[in-house]
Amino acid sequence: MFPMTMWVKRLLIANIAMFFVATSVPGVYRGLTLYPTLMFFRPWSIVSYMFLHAGLSHLFFNMIGLYFFGPRLENRLGPKGFLWLYFISGAGAALFSLLFARHYPVVGASGAVYGVLIGFAMYWPRERIYLWMIIPVEAWLLAALLVGGSLYAGINPSAGSNTAHFAHLGGLAFGFGFLKWWDWQKGSTQRAFQKQLHPDASPTGMVGDRLATARWKGISVENLHELNREEVERLLTKVDGEGPASLTPPERQFLDRMSSG
Repeated sequence: MFPMTMWVKRLLIANIAMFFVATSVPGVYRGLTLYPTLMFFRPWSIVSYMFLHAGLSHLFFNMIGLYFFGPRLENRLGPKGFLWLYFISGAGAALFSLLFARHYPVVGASGAVYGVLIGFAMYWPRERIYLWMIIPVEAWLLAALLVGGSLYAGINPSAGSNTAHFAHLGGLAFGFGFLKWWDWQKGSTQRAFQKQLHPDASPTGMVGDRLATARWKGISVENLHELNREEVERLLTKVDGEGPASLTPPERQFLDRMSSG
């Protein structure tokens, strides 16, 4: 498991501490809960609701997801990127609640954590995590199990059906959208830099791209070092989703080296 990172640790502490404060101090829970129809009159609730939970099981499923998936994602995105992902996903959950379930109060970090879960699944879908240090489960499957458990535990039956369901969908949608934008911006910056270094560089062409893609997909990833394997899988996912033209010159050179090894 990836070492604990600064903001994952702080978010875990804040959520657990707030759970006990809200259950011990009268008025705190109601004052910080998100009421979608009152969102613009209680703007703090767009953030504060993420630190409240309806019960121990609700808290447990959210925190276990943050604990397992958050550190590696924070290391990849950096503290700033990780916090943006977390709170944008939470805000997206609040917005979806306003649009689709406006008459029900909302609490919980589910939307924010779902943004973290979708991020991990996007970057490391085949990563194996050992449950109880014995049972190997690929990241996408473990994420799906945690999502299902959090959906079951997070929906408050007294608040009506599908109350939290739309918040979860909002977290997933906004998390996915933010990460796509984040990767595009990062790649756009790299491409602009490479264009300045190589102003006369021309596109490889459709036929050349097809041949290169076929060669790259023939790489025996199981024989690579773990770090190289992870980068090859990331770049091949990028090629499948955005096309070979989305690769920067260094990324193409890296795949070429791996395919000729």
